[in-house]
Amino acid sequence: MSDSPVSENAVIVERIFDAPVDVIWQMWTQAEHFKHWYGPQGFTVPVADIDVREGGKRLVCLNMQTPGGPMDMWTTGEYTEVLTNQRLVYTENMADAEGNILPPGDMNPGETVITVQLEDIDGRTKLTLTHAGIPAGSPGASGWEQALAKLAEHVKTLRDDS
Repeated sequence: MSDSPVSENAVIVERIFDAPVDVIWQMWTQAEHFKHWYGPQGFTVPVADIDVREGGKRLVCLNMQTPGGPMDMWTTGEYTEVLTNQRLVYTENMADAEGNILPPGDMNPGETVITVQLEDIDGRTKLTLTHAGIPAGSPGASGWEQALAKLAEHVKTLRDDS
C-alpha cells in the first residue's frame, strides 16, 4: 500500500486486496456492503443511497459519536463514469440530509472527484483511488487509508464466512 499524491490538490491511495475484482466492485456499488466499510475509523454509515450508473445520484451519511452527541456528515454527488469491474468516477459535495449542496467553507472544499480504478492481478485486485480536490496532506488522506483498511477487513470477514 502506498499513499503517493500526484499533486498537492489530490490524494492517491493504492492498495492490493486479496479478493477478485468483482468482489471489490460489489463493495463500492452495493449499499449493503458499502455501509460496512466506508468512512474513517469511528464512523458508521446509516444512509447509503447509491444509484451506481452514469448520471445516477448518491447521498451518503457518515455518523460519528462525539462527546456532544452524534454528528452526521452528509455528502451527495453523481456518478459520471461506470465501467463495471474496472472504473468508477463520481463527484462529491458536502450536503444536508435532503441532498442540498452546502457552500464551500473551512471544512468544505466544494465539489471533489473520486476515481476508483480496479485491476486484476492474478485473482487479487489492485485498487487505485484518486480523490481530486482535497490536499494530499489533509485529514482526507488518512480517512481514505482507514476506510480502505476497513474494506480489507470486511472482505476478509466475507471470505471467512463462506
